[in-house]
Order: sequence, then C-alpha cells, then structure tokens
Amino acid sequence: MANKGVTIYFVRHGETYLNYYGRMQGWCNAPLTDHGKEDVRRCGRGLKEVKFNAVYTSDLSRTQETAQIILEENGQIETMNMIQMPEFREVFFGSMEGMYGSEAYDKVSDYLGYETQKEMFRNTDVPERMDAFRAIDPEKHAEDFMMFWSRVEKGLLKLIDRHRDTGEKILLVAHGGTIRYILQNLIPDLDDRQSLLNASVSVAKYEDGLFHIEKYNDVSHFRDAE
Repeated sequence: MANKGVTIYFVRHGETYLNYYGRMQGWCNAPLTDHGKEDVRRCGRGLKEVKFNAVYTSDLSRTQETAQIILEENGQIETMNMIQMPEFREVFFGSMEGMYGSEAYDKVSDYLGYETQKEMFRNTDVPERMDAFRAIDPEKHAEDFMMFWSRVEKGLLKLIDRHRDTGEKILLVAHGGTIRYILQNLIPDLDDRQSLLNASVSVAKYEDGLFHIEKYNDVSHFRDAE
C-alpha cells in the first residue's frame, strides 16, 4: 500500500512593527503592520485552493494573527481550530529583545572578533551567532543554538507523530529562524542563506522518513493574488 505522507505548509508571520523598525524580535510580541496584514491577505488568497486538515502556530501573537487572516481568506476560519505550540517560537534574544538589530549585531561581531558586521555575516553561520548571543547576554537568558533547536525539534516530532502517513495538509505559521532551521536541518541539499520573507510560503512533504522541498520562501502570491 502506498505511503500517503503528510504535506506541511510553513508560513512566516506578516511584518510586525518591530520588523519594520529593525528591532530584535524573538519572544516579544508586536502587532502586524497594515502592510503586513495586506501581505498576509494575499498569502491567504494564494492558498485559497488548499484545504488544510490542521493548523498550528507558535504561541506568539504575530503567528496567531497571521494564521487567522490566512484562514479568513481561504474560507476555513469557521471550521479550523488553531493549535498553539510554544515549541515553534522564534529564538529568544534575552536582554537584547527589542534592541535595534544593528546595535545587537555590533555586540555579536565584537565578541566573535570581526571588525564589521558584514565580515561577521560572511564568515559565520546562524548557530555560531546564536551561541554568541547567549554568551554576551549578561542575564544568560538568550537561547544558544542547541537550546533553540532541541525545543523546535520536539515540536516537529509531535507534528510528524500526529500526522504521518495521513495524506493530510498542515498549515504551520511560525517564524523566520524557526522555519529556516527546520528545513535546513531536514533537507540536506537546501543551501539558501537568505532570511525568509514575511508572509512567505515554504512547502515540504514528509514521506517514507524523508522530507522533500516543494517550495521555499515563495512570495509569488504577492503578485498573483491581487
């Protein structure tokens, strides 16, 4: 009998005010901007033909707000329950939450021994930078990479256990870092260093123990769903 697998639609939340202001946003909440809401509406219209069997978000307000708009636009708001899972939160930046990104990354590049942020970004990867955030946080609240990844992986395993081999379509609205690291850790040949765009869609099918990427960081709905 053929394995039905499961298809997960990963959507990054819409633009928030902290995104717009260029501030660090991990666990802190900020509402979507009007522009962010409109992009999410387009995203929902772009997903109009997809009937989801389950909807998950992180427990942060920006992902819940995004999922609600998507479900309104694709006509499933009355029939779907959104399930919040804290495992899918963004990385926590500790005492640097809300700080201007340029200021926070200046501290990280100093700690890692680079003269400029540009040089640091060229020569380091995200795990190294996450580890540095924890190292320089005086409160030691910021997550390092292993803390972040073990949390996210637990959430992913719960989803796979619940939905494997059902043939279902799952919507997971989460965060740029969270989605990117799920996909980069599960799909070895995915080599894209670009940050995920707000309201972008990435689609992966899990079948026979392997993930296959079908779309990554897709925003064609911005053009096609006017």
